[in-house]
Amino acid sequence: MSAPRRLLVVHAHPDDETLWTGGTIARYAAAGVAVTVVTCTLGEQGEVITDELRGLAADGADQLGGYRVAELHAACALLGVTDQQFLGGIGRWRDSGMVAQPGARASAPADLHPRAFTAGPLDEQVDALVEVLEQVRPQVVVSYGPDGGYGHPDHIRAHQVTMAAALRIPRVARVFWAVRPVSAVADGIGALRGMPGLPFPLPGSDGLPGVTSNEVTTSLDVSAHRGAVLAAMRAHATQITVWTAGPHAAFALSDGVARPVSDTEYFTLAHGPAAGSRDDLFGDLPAPSG
Repeated sequence: MSAPRRLLVVHAHPDDETLWTGGTIARYAAAGVAVTVVTCTLGEQGEVITDELRGLAADGADQLGGYRVAELHAACALLGVTDQQFLGGIGRWRDSGMVAQPGARASAPADLHPRAFTAGPLDEQVDALVEVLEQVRPQVVVSYGPDGGYGHPDHIRAHQVTMAAALRIPRVARVFWAVRPVSAVADGIGALRGMPGLPFPLPGSDGLPGVTSNEVTTSLDVSAHRGAVLAAMRAHATQITVWTAGPHAAFALSDGVARPVSDTEYFTLAHGPAAGSRDDLFGDLPAPSG
């Protein structure tokens, strides 16, 4: 009897697993794939969009990280994940913060915290992920591209750690980058324009951050799991506001700008053999042997 297929995704902060790969996680978990989510920080420097919880933020009580752990666990359960781990152990690395995109508030501290993810030794972080990879033994690993998806330094470091660690493990057959193609995002924004009662403003001429021109090698239909993804988004209530009206759905982050909920998630193959099909991260890979 062959062992179950295994997928490991590496994300920088709580909520990234849902925003970047939520549909993919839910799709494979529902299909019996063992999915592991590795989160690199607790997201301590994030904005808090709910007024009653704003005092948790880094410039207040600095308790947001612990609260976001609970949000992460709730979201993972809704997506079907039973194995969520923190890189190096919970609290080992802290959100580095980032000067926010135009139109949003800044979240970066004046000086990096001693435990800031981007200030930590890369070798130590790579070794920590290698340890997880050896324990989990995934065939497929997913993280971000070289720009981290939208330039956040923690996302860039997550990319660096993932690539260095995965390439040390021969059992990892493929590494993918989660991407957001220009055309798909434009189509999603276009669809938002027709949504009656949309409570968020549409993106301006600058569009949305995180749009990439990377080649798309794999596109996954995750429409069957939209309900799980929306529920997981709502679990991250300090970070995400979700709006639904019948078949229509959109969400906003701390900048308050409308974002489409996509029924397709896109990936670029960064390492390993190309598949004969473009709709399965595991396409053409032999069944694991144990």
